[in-house]
Amino acid sequence: MAGVSTGKGRFMGEINVVPLVDVMLVLLIIFMVTAPMMVQGLDVKLPETTTAALKQSDEMLVLTVTKEGQLFLDEFPLGTEGLSDKLAGIVARKPETKVYLRADKDVPYGVVVTVMAEARKAGITNLGMVTEPEKVPPPEKKKAH
Repeated sequence: MAGVSTGKGRFMGEINVVPLVDVMLVLLIIFMVTAPMMVQGLDVKLPETTTAALKQSDEMLVLTVTKEGQLFLDEFPLGTEGLSDKLAGIVARKPETKVYLRADKDVPYGVVVTVMAEARKAGITNLGMVTEPEKVPPPEKKKAH
């Protein structure tokens, strides 16, 4: 029989939701603490500019060039010689694919241009550059004499 006896021969047919709420609050706290740690990506220092944030898209690829000159398509390592073929295959399946280029600010300009040329050769028409927002220092307060 389901229920709890009240001592008078009758059963209480209500569900106790307090333990359920306790468990849900603990799970919420766990997810709130661990979610920021789950950010994936490669560590690169992006150049800073004063532009607005881009809208997210489902058909989006990120090309990352690290300070050491390593190239990644999303989080997968790739060489510049295989980049054009890989991107051409992706564009053939999804023509509306947008590619964003994240290059460390210490990467030589020639490497960035080479990666952009390979993307163009593959048929990428939507190529964007990812940058960090410019950090503007707060104005200094004048001291009264």
